[in-house]
Amino acid sequence: MRIVKIREAVVPISSPIRNAYIDFSKMTASVVAVITDVMRDGRAVVGYGFNSNGRYGASGLLRERFLPRLEAAEPDALINDAGDNLDPAKIWDAMMANEKPGGHGERSVAVGVVDMAVWDAVAKIAAVPLYRYLADTRGDGTADESVFVYAAGGYYYPGKDLGALQEEMRRYRDLGYEVVKMKIGGASLDEDIARIEAVLEVVGEGRCLAVDANGRFDLETAVRYAEAMAPYKLFWYEEAGDPLDYALQAALAEHYDGPMATGENLFSHQDARNLLRYGGLRPDRDWLQFDCALSYGLVEYLRTLALLGDYGFSSRNVVPHGGHQLSLNIAAGLKLGGNESYPEVFAPFGGFADSTPVENGRITLPDAPGIGFEEKSALIACLRKATET
Repeated sequence: MRIVKIREAVVPISSPIRNAYIDFSKMTASVVAVITDVMRDGRAVVGYGFNSNGRYGASGLLRERFLPRLEAAEPDALINDAGDNLDPAKIWDAMMANEKPGGHGERSVAVGVVDMAVWDAVAKIAAVPLYRYLADTRGDGTADESVFVYAAGGYYYPGKDLGALQEEMRRYRDLGYEVVKMKIGGASLDEDIARIEAVLEVVGEGRCLAVDANGRFDLETAVRYAEAMAPYKLFWYEEAGDPLDYALQAALAEHYDGPMATGENLFSHQDARNLLRYGGLRPDRDWLQFDCALSYGLVEYLRTLALLGDYGFSSRNVVPHGGHQLSLNIAAGLKLGGNESYPEVFAPFGGFADSTPVENGRITLPDAPGIGFEEKSALIACLRKATET
């Protein structure tokens, strides 16, 4: 058993949308295919991976550092001790050889892309869905039958008025989502409050609406928004300030009693630990959004999940960013609090299997080996075309 080849490509996921900090007009994503010598139904088992939205493709890092290290490794050094499957931890160690501590920026994205493909291949070789593999090998042997998902959207878009924003949110509700999310911080406070009230006319209650500032605010602005939004009792107030400004996050908690969410732009278990130590987050109401695909992959994510209990949190506090099927499998197999979804943006990477509709804000997973990319027709076509597999 061995990895025969790894193919890498960059694909565009550009869009005219914007949040409070960036636009997505030139956004790209890296795609990889880990090709093994294991055969299933006359075809080689191939694991696929890609990076979450919001970070550009990491082609340079993949080609110059991480893929050459895997190619240079002895094939037996990447196999588990039983000799019957790839070992994601050994593969992770091979990629990270000769890397200094710290610097958890774009390299974590590059490693995460490959790591996703490795776990896809591992579960396919084991002939089980990844969520089942995780429940059996990293969990308590049981998986959640369904996962809470919310619809992320509400971006700023040229010419998008309040009516168009409301229609977008109606579409999400019609798809079966109960909780929706919209952007704030890209307009004035008065404008954003008008946008929030317009969406509340559609969803009915604040508990069905989350808002996301994408790290835009200083403390004064974050507090002004908190005071203005408090009466609505929103599902959460997300990433008010810079992701590494733990003091701002802690200070905001003194002014906002409602649930807060953050963590999507922290890319290591060390940064996650610092957030839990110094960010003032409250286990009884707040949410953690660490994104496996952006933070060195599932090998590292398991380290992050393992430290939550030291600070009073559990896996149920975690609702990952990214809206991809890897996080959905982790959510089901390791019993997280839910998962993000992108019904209309970042196609074809957003959304889940074609055969699993959202019902009452929850979704089930297909009984397909691996992560389940093959169950989403537009996505698997993109992955195969990009990697020529």
